[in-house]
Amino acid sequence: MSREIPPQSSTVDVTIPSVARMYDYYLGGKDNYAVDRAACDELSKVVPSTQVLAINNRRFLQRVVRWLATEHGIRQFIDHGSGLPTQDNVHQVAQRVDPESRVVYVDNDPIVLAHGRALLEENAHTAVIQADMRDTDGIFGSPEVERLIDFGQPVAALFVSVLHCIQDADDPAGLIKRVADRLAPGSFLVVCQLVSEDAATRDFVTEFMRVQTHGQWGRVRQAHELAGFLEGLEIQEPGLVEVSTWKPDADIGPRQLTQEWIEYGGVARKV
Repeated sequence: MSREIPPQSSTVDVTIPSVARMYDYYLGGKDNYAVDRAACDELSKVVPSTQVLAINNRRFLQRVVRWLATEHGIRQFIDHGSGLPTQDNVHQVAQRVDPESRVVYVDNDPIVLAHGRALLEENAHTAVIQADMRDTDGIFGSPEVERLIDFGQPVAALFVSVLHCIQDADDPAGLIKRVADRLAPGSFLVVCQLVSEDAATRDFVTEFMRVQTHGQWGRVRQAHELAGFLEGLEIQEPGLVEVSTWKPDADIGPRQLTQEWIEYGGVARKV
């Protein structure tokens, strides 16, 4: 890892937009502040499909968890960069398939910790920890992960709409590899991130979010870069795609009216 991971703060800074709270706003949530809403409104002026993109991404997460639980018998999930709890969270989808399914949510935003613990206080099979998703050692060694996750059995590690928050210097491909190396054969990695083939869009959004979040941002990438993050893993059908087209069901969500950027990703299996 190229730089030291900063200690986690327990203070909610309402003067700086948070990616987790911006996502909450786009999903119609209430756990956000004026600074988050203002940043979303400014972003949407240039990339107007952003709210629809966020909704479709959330539905992709729900479909992929249901598919892993029903088709592959996955009963353990680690959700990196989980964001604020909303409707139909990972544990709710997984535990509808099997109430014994175990889920650990990981996020560095202190408001996620506060809201998550309040939501999950009566769910013994689910936990939320405040950690930087780059800190694989810290996450895998945390008491909650050790309590809930059996690494001798397959696990689904989720990186849904978060890899664009990781700078190139922090090696997102290396992060995926570190996590995959710790998982049992038969485990799955779910990855997606914001991509654009338009250089102007990539440059604008990357710089806008870098400034707004005070550096808590990586960059919008191109589609071909994501495949490199999954080297050595078996990418599952239908491959890496725009997420609303990944195994769609009857409720695939609203269509993006513009395609200046998309949420792009899929599922890979450790063999």
